[in-house]
Amino acid sequence: MNWLDKLERKFGRYAIPNLTVYLLVGYVIGFGIVNLMPNMITWLTLEPGLILRGQIWRIISWVLIPPTSNLISIVFLVLLYYSLGSALEHTWGTFRYNVYIFSGILFTVIAVFGLYGYFYFRYGVEIPLSSVGLVSTNYVTMSIFLAFAAIYPDMEVLLYFIIPIKMKWMAIVYAVMAVYYFVTGSIVERVAIGASLLNFVIFFLSSRNMRRFGPREQARKAKFRRQSAPHMKYANGAKHRCAVCGRTELDDPCLEFRFCSKCNGNYEYCQDHLFTHEHVK
Repeated sequence: MNWLDKLERKFGRYAIPNLTVYLLVGYVIGFGIVNLMPNMITWLTLEPGLILRGQIWRIISWVLIPPTSNLISIVFLVLLYYSLGSALEHTWGTFRYNVYIFSGILFTVIAVFGLYGYFYFRYGVEIPLSSVGLVSTNYVTMSIFLAFAAIYPDMEVLLYFIIPIKMKWMAIVYAVMAVYYFVTGSIVERVAIGASLLNFVIFFLSSRNMRRFGPREQARKAKFRRQSAPHMKYANGAKHRCAVCGRTELDDPCLEFRFCSKCNGNYEYCQDHLFTHEHVK
């Protein structure tokens, strides 16, 4: 198991389901603030100097700043990312999806504090970063899109509900846009782009065997579950049982179970015996 698997065993029960919904609700609230109470935005920005003076809510409140103030764009964004985020959470699991989103937010906060420290020690004065550019979760949501495209590159979506286009081509367009904004944008925008892409790169490079999250593997597992469901009824209502040690999810809720594709028959193993059992031929 890699580090994500180990973390999931220990802290998986604390993961927040439907995290995309909370993120998008924050966008809607921020959109309302921008249009109804624009002066309030100055109290939400990610401003390290003010955070160090006690305005600690800014560590979280900047997530409310929407990527756009256009009504049509925000509606399109909410509909698109609700479907992408929900599908990604279903594919990865709630815990992995939580780690992906929160690490992107954390990387952004760390990068902005690093930029603040750089300005302060280089020029000896405190420069309000909001005067250079606002930090929003625009590129965190972009990392959701890139992650989805990496797993489902050939899936087609309707661009603006009209034009069918494959995810891989949209991902290329997004990447080109990110490079363009990185070159032409403010230094704060560059930091936000770099942090979000860092999240994408670290997550995929440190996750071994990402093929198990691909559409073919997911379809194979779903078909196997449907075929084997009538035979998977164990004592006390357990749904999983290790063929080696006999433990079920009732013995330890943190146990993970997987079927072995090399065994002939419906043989399921816990994580302690998945890679160490003798294949049934």
